[in-house]
Amino acid sequence: MKVIRLIFLAGLACAAMAHAEPITLTLAHATMTSHPAHLAAMQFARRVEERTHGQIKTEIFPAAQLGSENEMLKKVKLGAIDMDVSSPNYMIKYEKTFAVVVMPYVFDNYEHAHRVLDGPAMAWLAPLAEKQGFVILSNWEWGFRNLSNNQRPINQPEDVRGLKIRVPPVVEVETTMQALGAEVSKISFKDLYAALSQGLVDGQENPLNVIYYNKLYEVQKHLALTRHVYYNTMHLISAKSWAMLTPVQQKIVREESKAAGDGMRKKIIAEEDELIAKMIDAGVRVTRPDLKAFRARVEPVYQEISAYTGEANVQRFLKMVEDERKK
Repeated sequence: MKVIRLIFLAGLACAAMAHAEPITLTLAHATMTSHPAHLAAMQFARRVEERTHGQIKTEIFPAAQLGSENEMLKKVKLGAIDMDVSSPNYMIKYEKTFAVVVMPYVFDNYEHAHRVLDGPAMAWLAPLAEKQGFVILSNWEWGFRNLSNNQRPINQPEDVRGLKIRVPPVVEVETTMQALGAEVSKISFKDLYAALSQGLVDGQENPLNVIYYNKLYEVQKHLALTRHVYYNTMHLISAKSWAMLTPVQQKIVREESKAAGDGMRKKIIAEEDELIAKMIDAGVRVTRPDLKAFRARVEPVYQEISAYTGEANVQRFLKMVEDERKK
């Protein structure tokens, strides 16, 4: 009888979807079509369409076709775009608490970061995001940020002093680079390749996948694996769009978002050594600094972040980090 009841309920769910009006969701992101984020987006779209029997289709707009990352996130909040793949640094504009996620040198490795961000941090931050009009479907990947430049190899913090480094408009990254002695520039990412090739800035900092897939290594001589800040990305859906979905559709969308994000994580982590080797073959000189000295140099950044987002928020997040480190 239990099996018959489950089959009956499953049939009702399929029938409900079959009679619902088809929906086309828009999903925007800023990465190139060769990047793992786009591959994850395509997997998500395909699997959701399959599992909803064509009732939910997803139209993907890659490579910032619908605006800058700030513009796309604003459109998601307004419901003009249904979904976005964004980073916590852009969410900070709407909720300062997200600043805790991008503090320098808080995570030991990828597994540690995932335990924190998928677990206690998600339970804390997701309701704050929803109040601002965003539903976090799942965490996707971006990676540990590394530092490249055209002037000299970086083996210790002193080697960063005086370099003009492009940073995103994020106080945590800016203050981290300043603590290492860099002069920061906030050139837009779309102009970064040209700025590096023309010598307007000496270098930049980004995860390896960003450096490789956007071909920034072509205009950089040195790459230091400083791993100074970890960035995740979040697959977000507008709260307005989320409310249009049935509970069954919401479950499918969330499950396939997580599956796509997990696949993206595996690919980005697995290919890091391969990307480093490809950049070395292209002529980039790679150094692997001892990170202890870098961690010590950026400790004052924690005070600045506390002043920005609140000491209580920083301490709450650091406790999560320490609790998950013990597992």
